[in-house]
Amino acid sequence: MTRTTPPRPLDVEALFPELAAHRGTTTRLHPRPGSPGVSDSSVGGPLLWPVDEPWPVCTEPHRRGRGRRPADIHRARRVLATAWARDPASGPTEEERRLLTELGREHRVAGIEDTDPLPMIGVAQLYRRDVPDLPAGPDGCDLLQVFWCPFDRHGRTGYGMSLRLLWRRSWEVDEVPATPPLPEVVGYEGYVAEPCVLHPEQVVTYPFAGLLPEELEARIDAWEEALEEEAEAAEAEMDYDEEGEDSGGHGAGHDAGHEAGHETEPPAYQYDLSIPPGWRAGGFASWHLTDPSPMNCLACATPMELLLTISSSEWDGGSHSWMPQEDRDLPGRLRSAAPTKVTVGRWGLLNIFACPADPGHPHRWSIQ
Repeated sequence: MTRTTPPRPLDVEALFPELAAHRGTTTRLHPRPGSPGVSDSSVGGPLLWPVDEPWPVCTEPHRRGRGRRPADIHRARRVLATAWARDPASGPTEEERRLLTELGREHRVAGIEDTDPLPMIGVAQLYRRDVPDLPAGPDGCDLLQVFWCPFDRHGRTGYGMSLRLLWRRSWEVDEVPATPPLPEVVGYEGYVAEPCVLHPEQVVTYPFAGLLPEELEARIDAWEEALEEEAEAAEAEMDYDEEGEDSGGHGAGHDAGHEAGHETEPPAYQYDLSIPPGWRAGGFASWHLTDPSPMNCLACATPMELLLTISSSEWDGGSHSWMPQEDRDLPGRLRSAAPTKVTVGRWGLLNIFACPADPGHPHRWSIQ
């Protein structure tokens, strides 16, 4: 099934014509549960990996002998999904709860050292033929593959992630391993993705507000403040009218108004008009957690461009304006904003950057 992003709540270029000069595109990947193959672009699916090529491993020193089994994580998710689909009100049965407790146990791997090679997890692979905004790889490579270590114990702070991106020419791969390597245990279940097929969709996007010209950013800020003031005034007037109609005063009428959904947030540049949430390729990075940080190539100092965004959520909790139309039509129990089950960072978003001068140069990333 395709995924279609609804039209934006308003035409932002009609309000701010200068934005036309900054307009770009990004490809929303729209991962949804499925059974991808090695020849498909996917999240959490099997990778087109040569049988005679060593699998990526993490050798950075950190504890790696205690955690949850990947198979247990997948099974627990299936149990929960079945339970909630069967009975959204009650959820898992007592027997299912006992099973979930067992599947949630951590296990120890005997005899593993802190620097023993640890198989990294294949997170995603993207074929350029499927993703319009995926840039060309080095030396004609057409397939991007993403790996990470399933433990958060890297870098100077001891809490950073370890990420590896590899490009390859897909037509050069003849045979793939029957069973790719997997770590026996993982330190964090959010690094274990559920198999998802992709439904790429190219949409218009605009830069993060803090990277726009100062005068334009100031005008957008003033416009948003005015909308918020109007919304607050309208809500106050509505509450006053409801209190007047309710013979009980400030009580049933006030609650009814809120339950009826009278409170609606006005459209915001950041959350509704510029950068879509979810997994996507190309476009502009969001810097909603930190101030914009220069991302220059460490090899040649060229300003880098957004390659890929890995996100924990396909649409924002505060605004559903980016929810695809096809998902809106699904029953609530079948609609999930987190189909991949991947969780990254404090707010669940990882931006990966590539050098436009030489895509073979090392990538950089930022967690938001």
